[in-house]
Amino acid sequence: MSAVLYLHGFLSSPLSVKAQQTRRYLSEQYPDIEFVCPELSNHPAQLQEQLLTLIAQNPALTQDGLKVIGSSMGGYLSTWLMEKFGGKAALINPAVRPFELLAGYLGDHINPYTKKQFTLQQSDIEHIKQLYVPDIANPAHFKVLLQTGDETLDYRLAVEHYQGADVVVEEGGDHSFVNYDQHLPAIMAFLLSV
Repeated sequence: MSAVLYLHGFLSSPLSVKAQQTRRYLSEQYPDIEFVCPELSNHPAQLQEQLLTLIAQNPALTQDGLKVIGSSMGGYLSTWLMEKFGGKAALINPAVRPFELLAGYLGDHINPYTKKQFTLQQSDIEHIKQLYVPDIANPAHFKVLLQTGDETLDYRLAVEHYQGADVVVEEGGDHSFVNYDQHLPAIMAFLLSV
């Protein structure tokens, strides 16, 4: 049985609306595909090891090539995983250079979903920077969904970074990606295409 990996964004969790919509859609339309949606660490310094361990412990994830859906920071992490393992990724309003954005988030936070408290430190930013992929080796392996109304990230950075990918730009919307669930059939068709 193959699997789809869903990576949520910063200050999010597997309880997010998009993660739940994806879980529901897969259980209804693709019951034979395992849905893997880890609660990513709030500490960026732990993300690399967490993801590598997750993939090592779940052979289904790489059985027919990695299939990842990544939102925001999860899109950034998905890009790093693609370069490392190959496969296909659908990115939803992905963060292109989150280490620049997170510099404004240093200090104490509470994850609104999990209520876990954590402190974002400069060393966390450096860890995130180490996962940056400046040049996409196989842009055709990416489907990128962007909305121009994203209030957190400039969608034009992703348009530039993922040149050659299947990039869909919708006018309006916001960072959460309005009507995400309507794109799930196209996302799955892309991830499952040979």
